[in-house]
Amino acid sequence: MPLPSLKAQFAALLQTPSISCTQPDLDQSNLPVIHLLADWLGQLGFDCRIQPVPDAPGKANLIASLGSGPGGLVLAGHTDTVPCNPERWQHDPFSLTEADGRWYGLGSCDMKGFFPLIIEALRPLLDQPLKQPLIILATADEESAMGGAQALVADDLLGARHAVIGEPTGLQPIRIHKGILMERVDIIGQAGHSSDPSLGRNAIEAMHQVISELLELRRSWQAQWHNPLFSVPTPTLNLGCIHGGDNPNRICGRCAMEFDLRPLPGMDPDALRAAIAQRLAVVAERHRVEIDYQPLFPGVAPLDTPASAEIVRACEQLTGYSAGSVAFATEGPYLNQLGLQTVILGPGDIAQAHQPDEYLAMERIEPTVRVLRELIGRFCL
Repeated sequence: MPLPSLKAQFAALLQTPSISCTQPDLDQSNLPVIHLLADWLGQLGFDCRIQPVPDAPGKANLIASLGSGPGGLVLAGHTDTVPCNPERWQHDPFSLTEADGRWYGLGSCDMKGFFPLIIEALRPLLDQPLKQPLIILATADEESAMGGAQALVADDLLGARHAVIGEPTGLQPIRIHKGILMERVDIIGQAGHSSDPSLGRNAIEAMHQVISELLELRRSWQAQWHNPLFSVPTPTLNLGCIHGGDNPNRICGRCAMEFDLRPLPGMDPDALRAAIAQRLAVVAERHRVEIDYQPLFPGVAPLDTPASAEIVRACEQLTGYSAGSVAFATEGPYLNQLGLQTVILGPGDIAQAHQPDEYLAMERIEPTVRVLRELIGRFCL
């Protein structure tokens, strides 16, 4: 069967749902998308290796390689999407709709649409022998637990040293971004009659102290850390949700809170968690409660690729933009941990990601294909 056209590939990916979500009833396998990509890349001569994600049935990465030797280029993206609310869309989220100079559909921007653009860039180069390998990396669960990226830790990606992840950046290169930690604090006190405080240990009052400690840590971190490359130049800590108690006349026996922390490059996530745990231990002793502090997922470290990296300079030259920063997190730090210098560079806009009627502007297609073709030529031919 001949390789589908760019538009047909785009449509096929949108028609293949691959939602990842922390809620099991919404979570889906990404294997149908992985098999589509493996079939197409296999037709182009790639060696396709499907890597199951441990402890995640129905989830896998695809590592497709063409050529061999040291160095080379990784072009990467995730195959999953966030959940959507079809009733809020004017177009079918699971099909390609062309209108107003845009391609609409869930994943068009963030970021299934990146893969057909890679294939389009590669087509005219297939008759030229690669001096260094090209690796197409398609991952699972970026939108939920980063399970696919974590599964790569033991892989060397054939010794490649340069990577581009096609997340939506408006075709402007990004070399640094904040990390993200999502955490949960559970406090177990003792319920009792509100007329006599000695009958219980109030978990809400203990949580009040926990919040005070977190805000004090936030103040100290923001005084210590500052990076003018970001529009919000300090680390942030957001108290996201809180639940506790069941009646006004009962001493609250349980209270839980979830928060996120977005560290700047240079801040060590393990050290941040240790500082929080130390403060919580003091609160637990003072209020005579149990405090369970756990990450909701392992977290993503900040990305910090040097401005002098060859891939950064190449992307700046090809796009005409200086490499900048974004506040959202990506799989980039995982690739940097594998020894790759990583740039985030994709055709979509983050303002369209995770929104009803997500789209990719068609005017971005040709410039993206041109940049990718030049990168393949520079790093692989």
